[in-house]
Amino acid sequence: MLRRASEEKSVRRRIFEIVEEAAPGDRPSAIFDWFLITLISINIAAVVLETVPSIHDEYEIDFLIVEWVSVIIFTVEYLLRLWVAPEHPSLRRLGPVRSRLRYAISFQALVDLAAVLPFYLSHVFGIDLRILRVLRLLRFLKLMRYSSAMMTMQRVIYDERRALLASLLIMLGLLIMASTAMYYAEHNAQPEVFGSIPAAMWWGLATLTTVGYGDLVPHTLAGKMIGGVVMLIGLGMFALPIGILATGFTQEVHRREFVVTRSMVGRIALFADLPPGEIARLTRLFRAVRFEIGTAIERRGEAVDEIHFIAVGEVEVVMGESSFRLGEGDVFGESALLKRVEDDLTAITSSQCLIMSLDLRDINALITREPSIGEKLGEIAARRIPIETDQ
Repeated sequence: MLRRASEEKSVRRRIFEIVEEAAPGDRPSAIFDWFLITLISINIAAVVLETVPSIHDEYEIDFLIVEWVSVIIFTVEYLLRLWVAPEHPSLRRLGPVRSRLRYAISFQALVDLAAVLPFYLSHVFGIDLRILRVLRLLRFLKLMRYSSAMMTMQRVIYDERRALLASLLIMLGLLIMASTAMYYAEHNAQPEVFGSIPAAMWWGLATLTTVGYGDLVPHTLAGKMIGGVVMLIGLGMFALPIGILATGFTQEVHRREFVVTRSMVGRIALFADLPPGEIARLTRLFRAVRFEIGTAIERRGEAVDEIHFIAVGEVEVVMGESSFRLGEGDVFGESALLKRVEDDLTAITSSQCLIMSLDLRDINALITREPSIGEKLGEIAARRIPIETDQ
């Protein structure tokens, strides 16, 4: 019984590695990802092209085959992701049932469900619900998990959420004030157009965004003056959220050369038991760099101000008289926390490597919140450089 459970867990772990984000060098996982990316692209093209009457009439059977095959594959994918949910580092501590329930209400899981739900609803109820057919375009959102750029933008939006919300409130306030002013200036001259503040809001939105459809135009002198001021204000204020996103995206791209994901952080044994919030925080703090073979990451005599974690590859580390080779998931540079041998470390890549580095200030803050991390790092450092005792 125990052997069967162990085998099932091993199979589930391997399927998790395949269906989730491809780890560098994992060929089956990469093939699975590219297969789904191609299938999603075909689906999006099919949804768009079948709205052309001539194409739809000629290839109607082909569109139906694509839809049936896609739904079957996406359904199997969704069920597999639900089954392997307990293997997610951030959900591992919740147990099989709670981890699957928690995953089922996550954004990515809801997107996966929305990709197949319209098909089943339309067939179960026996009617062709047009809005449900349009929802098939939500399959485009499935590409987010395969695009590092889109994942980066998602993090930027999350990180800048307070600034974006503030700019949104400012714009809403400007829209209300502009519409109210235009209502009082124009409602007598054009009661059919500016008969209420909500009616004037369409003009306010078109003007503040500098779109200017021209369907609503002020006739009075006061209305034209208000319109001019609103145009000038709109040039600056509606560009504010764009500037916030552009700045955040630039900072995020410059901060890392490859994107660190939660699954990558979760694969590091040191962080396996951290709560989901801490893993999410660490994902944003890591500085991640690619190194070619034979590159010196740290040199003897240079101060160590970061702790390094090996995502992929091997590193030859020399500390004092000791030398050892480290691989995926291992850590080095932890001796800097002891303030004893920070200048006596040499680390050279033995293969192409992906290294995730964490600033000492960030790791000290983490240790303050999670003391067990400090204990584990101390144990690692003690094993590598035994602490001398007084005779």
